[in-house]
Amino acid sequence: MENLLKLHKIFNEKGVLISFNGPLSNSIIEEIGNAIKIYLQEEEREKGTISDIFSVYIEQTQNICNYNSRHDLDEEHQSSIILISYHENKYHITSGNSIRKNDIPDLKRKLEHINSLDKEGLKQYHKEQRRRLREPDATSAGLGLIDIARRTDGGLLFRFEPMDEEFDFFSLQVTVQGT
Repeated sequence: MENLLKLHKIFNEKGVLISFNGPLSNSIIEEIGNAIKIYLQEEEREKGTISDIFSVYIEQTQNICNYNSRHDLDEEHQSSIILISYHENKYHITSGNSIRKNDIPDLKRKLEHINSLDKEGLKQYHKEQRRRLREPDATSAGLGLIDIARRTDGGLLFRFEPMDEEFDFFSLQVTVQGT
């Protein structure tokens, strides 16, 4: 119980508004998404800000669900975390999940490439990837990350931390201006 108070204090210090820790499902994503929209509407945030935060949240959580379903992970490695915090007029949408070490190089390369692009470059890259989706056996891998990057000026902050021999923990943070 004493740790809950510590966690409560940390959340208050960091401006955490919403957090979820555990395996994600479509129904959980939907319920949290509705709570986010209602909270932001009650805070009288602009529709564009609400849309950006909601869209980033959906993309991040769907990426986690898609990864987990494609890789048939055990219960421990299906667990993920999502936080939405507010600090200095900015919303931070942070997610984390287990990722197989052999998947890291491709993901890291995509993230670094996306971060290297300006707004116009992101727009062009998005068009290229959408065209590529029409090809047989194409996946949408990376399209959601491009969409996320287009909604932020701060880029995609990411990190990989070792968990065990097979997995690292992937963290992704996106910042949206809070108007």
